[in-house]
Amino acid sequence: MGEDGALTVNGEREAGRGEAIVRNLGRVEYLPTWRAMQDFTAQRSADTPDEIWLLEHPPVYTQGQAGKPEHLIAATDIPVVPIDRGGQITYHGPGQIVAYVLVDLRRCGYGIRELVTRMEQAVIDVLDGVAVSATRQAGAPGVYVAGAKIAALGLRVKQGCTYHGLALNVDMDLQPFLAINPCGYAGMQVTQCRALGVSESLPALVQAVELALRHTIYS
Repeated sequence: MGEDGALTVNGEREAGRGEAIVRNLGRVEYLPTWRAMQDFTAQRSADTPDEIWLLEHPPVYTQGQAGKPEHLIAATDIPVVPIDRGGQITYHGPGQIVAYVLVDLRRCGYGIRELVTRMEQAVIDVLDGVAVSATRQAGAPGVYVAGAKIAALGLRVKQGCTYHGLALNVDMDLQPFLAINPCGYAGMQVTQCRALGVSESLPALVQAVELALRHTIYS
């Protein structure tokens, strides 16, 4: 973080397979990260490499553009941040892998719906690698295990470029989800990797998410 609280993203770059620079940012506050995504997208040119940011957030609810206040169903001390992605309310907290995808769709040669499908597939592939069978659910973006949501997904597109991304529940306190209708669905169950018997460490799963996103987005 910079001295003014802004997120610093101009450090050492990690280049590897695929066509994106990957930044492992650790645990960072939500607001400066969101502003940094907006700034990156506003300033990028046709030659700017795509980036994938991998991180965790301290506890925060984020409310999408179409978000309805009534989907926060109980009072908590956790801040609610109205933001510019699609979708309703969701929760971010420690023990959750967040992957922000800053992708130029014009270079990829496909649209936002295809990117959503590819990102969902990345999570499905990661979970398959740890013996968890996951699926999509019609009309409800994200990834599900036996009907319970394990990964949320929401994006914003500006001038053909995306930001925001996905959040995979790994080993976190799920109680804050009880105060919301997750992604606007009353009664939706939420799960996580640890509850499903996954023993891999968070760093190992972060690496798996990175590799899967590189493969699905750019294949």
